[in-house]
Amino acid sequence: MDGNTVWIDFETAERFMIDVLEGVGVPVADARVVAEVLITADKLGFDSHGMNRLKPIYYDRIKAGILNPTTQIEVVREAPAIAVIDGHDGMGHVIAKKAMRMAMDKAKTYGIGMTVVRNSSHYGIAGYYALMAVRENMIGITGTNARPSIAPTFGVENMLGTNPITFGIPTDEDFPFLLDCATSISQRGKIEVYAREGKDVPAGWVIDLDGNTRTDTLKILEDLTKGSAALSPLGGIGEEGGGYKGYGYATVVEILCSALQGGGFMKMLTGVRDGKKVPYSLGHYFIAINVDAFIEPADFKKTAGDILRELRASKKMPGHDRIYTAGEKEHITWLERREKGVPVGRDLLKEMQQLIDELGLKGYALPL
Repeated sequence: MDGNTVWIDFETAERFMIDVLEGVGVPVADARVVAEVLITADKLGFDSHGMNRLKPIYYDRIKAGILNPTTQIEVVREAPAIAVIDGHDGMGHVIAKKAMRMAMDKAKTYGIGMTVVRNSSHYGIAGYYALMAVRENMIGITGTNARPSIAPTFGVENMLGTNPITFGIPTDEDFPFLLDCATSISQRGKIEVYAREGKDVPAGWVIDLDGNTRTDTLKILEDLTKGSAALSPLGGIGEEGGGYKGYGYATVVEILCSALQGGGFMKMLTGVRDGKKVPYSLGHYFIAINVDAFIEPADFKKTAGDILRELRASKKMPGHDRIYTAGEKEHITWLERREKGVPVGRDLLKEMQQLIDELGLKGYALPL
């Protein structure tokens, strides 16, 4: 972190987010859910999906009338191990937490549960919902589609969302296995972080309509929205580095998040219709697998832990003295931040002060 970064304790940051959300019409119980998801991202080091998303992704969209602050959740189809849920363009975090809870409850009875959601919105860090399952000795899997950002292999038009595939797996270690990754090389949120820090985007992350790589961060964010720039799929441009794999996985998520529940996909999710802003109406899926239905949880967790420990103990590349497994760096970040709080740059501080002024919030003295 540079000299322009200040630290705000988690309690204050979470209270601030709740106050802002309440101030724009979100019921307090739902505001707490949203703030909990966002602060979890900051605790684990997913800075692209934490408090910095509060204003542009939630507050501004509520003010624009394209995100419903009051969430109405409707179960439109249900069977013993599955459910289809309509979120009616409410707060994605609230919808997603309910959907994963339903999948977990079904898994307790049937060994596995799956729910799909239509007409939702950005649900924050996907790993939050996978970790819900982990805490109850289950494997948690989730994914979401998103506004078009990724170009298909050998294409230049942004067609697919960043579409994460996320797994949470319990282990016998101090931290679970948590893999929460976009199916692009980088997600839009990380580029937003680069913009805040005044950094160029690394070559290969983004291409233009001629297939050339782009590094001009601020213009990239503008052109991603216009459709004149696109993110490269995981694996990179073309097939040589395996870009078709990221493209394929992004497509799998798009299908699971739309075709199972009859919702929108790809260009339907731009947030614009007939030149006017409209809700994004995203889709999600949630899977919970009850370990106890297959094997004793302690035995499962030991095997999972043994696999991770053997991976970390394997021979290291010259110049590197450590191998990490998924979820380990997030645990290290939490240990480092639990006393310090959320790292906040000057641009985010200004946004926070703007929200304080607009809503007339009391009790906050930011170090501007």
